[in-house]
Amino acid sequence: MKKLVVSLGCLIGLSGCGANIDDLIDYTNKVRANTKVNIEEYPEFKELPSVSYNASEFRSPFLRSNRESVVAQASDTPNCEQPNHNRRKQPLESFGIDGLQMAGVFTNAGRQYALVKANDGSLHKITIGSYLGLFHGQVTQITDTQIIIKEMLPDGAGCWKTKQATLTMASMVGENDNV
Repeated sequence: MKKLVVSLGCLIGLSGCGANIDDLIDYTNKVRANTKVNIEEYPEFKELPSVSYNASEFRSPFLRSNRESVVAQASDTPNCEQPNHNRRKQPLESFGIDGLQMAGVFTNAGRQYALVKANDGSLHKITIGSYLGLFHGQVTQITDTQIIIKEMLPDGAGCWKTKQATLTMASMVGENDNV
């Protein structure tokens, strides 16, 4: 019974609460009446002459080039040093040299190895002859403090130029200036 009286009292009390927003409606009507709407007209566009596309026999610039044709073009150039495009890529060739850091050196069975940490946190073991970097970099020498890499950079004329890069123990990822 007590709950019924309390709920009935709350219902009567809340029914008396009505929103009096007449002054707000009057204000919005005044603002609408006094506001001028300025909508600019669309500009006139000049009709441009049509142009026919005459390069349909060329390769589309939006498609990847056929790798065999690029290799064939490069091999046609005489007396040029060329990288071996037929060999299998190694895992560190998907990182730029500035994204690699020398982490250590060790020797096993008379063969010297270096540990290289990539910028994704993975650790890789390399030796002389291993490939790394984006420009066909091949490890030529490993010392206690550095790794010497021979890179091959395209010269734009179908040939490749050799450049030496160094990965040192002190190099932090992103700090190498040998790119």
